[in-house]
Amino acid sequence: MANFSKPTVPQFSVDVYQNEFLPEGGREVSAIVTVTSTGGGTSGAAGVPGYAGGGSAGVVIMVDCSGSMDYPATKMRGAREATAAAVDTLRDGTSFAVVAGTHVAKEVYPGNGGLAVADSRTRAEAKEALRSLSAGGGTAIGTWLRLADRLLSSADLAIRHGILLTDGRNEHESPEELRAALDACAGRFTCDARGVGTDWEVKEVTGIASALLGTADIVADPAGLAVDFTTMMEQAMGKGVADVVLRLWTPVGVEIGYVKQVAPTVEDLTARRTEAGPRAGDYPTGSWGDESRDYHVSVRVPQAAIGQEMLAARVSLIALDPAGGDPRPLSQGLVRAVWTDDLAMSTSINPQVAHYTGQAELADVIQQGLDARKSGDRDGATAKLGRAVQLAAASGNADTAKLLSKVVDVVDAATGTVRLKAKVAEADEMTLETRSTKTVRVKR
Repeated sequence: MANFSKPTVPQFSVDVYQNEFLPEGGREVSAIVTVTSTGGGTSGAAGVPGYAGGGSAGVVIMVDCSGSMDYPATKMRGAREATAAAVDTLRDGTSFAVVAGTHVAKEVYPGNGGLAVADSRTRAEAKEALRSLSAGGGTAIGTWLRLADRLLSSADLAIRHGILLTDGRNEHESPEELRAALDACAGRFTCDARGVGTDWEVKEVTGIASALLGTADIVADPAGLAVDFTTMMEQAMGKGVADVVLRLWTPVGVEIGYVKQVAPTVEDLTARRTEAGPRAGDYPTGSWGDESRDYHVSVRVPQAAIGQEMLAARVSLIALDPAGGDPRPLSQGLVRAVWTDDLAMSTSINPQVAHYTGQAELADVIQQGLDARKSGDRDGATAKLGRAVQLAAASGNADTAKLLSKVVDVVDAATGTVRLKAKVAEADEMTLETRSTKTVRVKR
């Protein structure tokens, strides 16, 4: 492990966990790469491109104001209260704006085509402006995102973030229009997305968060919005470094299988690669505060003789400069391959690799099981959700196991024997689907 950070800037470290030993003819190499950042949300020094330092951050809160937000009226009231709570959480010096979203997007505050700077006066003005929020109109989320992008681009910011709340389906623009908006905004700002109630589409909300490297969740009861918004804003205020990429360099002859984030959530980054020089590619990770994430890297190496060894990949953390300057290396780790005729060494599975392979399968079978249940395939749903129960129990993922128990009756968790419940609350099913990609970390 190497670390190039200076003590006066946020510290990044990379640790690689793998079984580097391959049998004769073996080609598949897997490694778990743990990236840890400390000091990103609190340090006051500059030196890393995209470092927010004392407050070069901007947040746009997008609030659904479509007609359905009045049914029940507690949703609109909860949204106003939650947005006010988020505004109160803004750190002094943070740039911010509030947007009302219907079939069009409208500025609520400051309303001048730009961003306000948080202090006691602007926070009070913003909360007063929230009183004007009322429900009426349709839903076209792409317009909200494009307005947020324009507002965040109006200032010179290191950290750009959005918080989006919706209660319904995106019915007033096509899926292609939403996809185009997400493609236009990707890499320009990150965004957390929340669905309130149970009338929204899970795949739309999780798709927004996935495309914009944020989090997604359900708030079934509008009374819980204020706490959730406060937590989201606190986490946004803790981000200190933006535009960090995972750079994977591989020698000639090495093929990349996949690159996935596997903790705290599963997110396949393979298709998001951008070329970064000969045999190197960048995978986006978004902005960082004080946190740790795990990534699963899989590569195929050329066959080699017993006793040979090679560098299979070099994994680096790189801070990109939004101003176009030189990127800065933050830390790196090495993935190795060694060929051996020792059967015990070559067949041993690294505990971290085994754990996260299971967690990725858990996310997949939950989605497959819920899809089968919705389509009326009870046998398929039972098999997939039973496997999910088995994986959750084996890995100690108690939160997911609890969510699964709302959808199936567990007969034997160890064998994955379950029965589908005759009646399942819509909120319980949507919560399981929304949170299916959340993982637990391996015990080390």
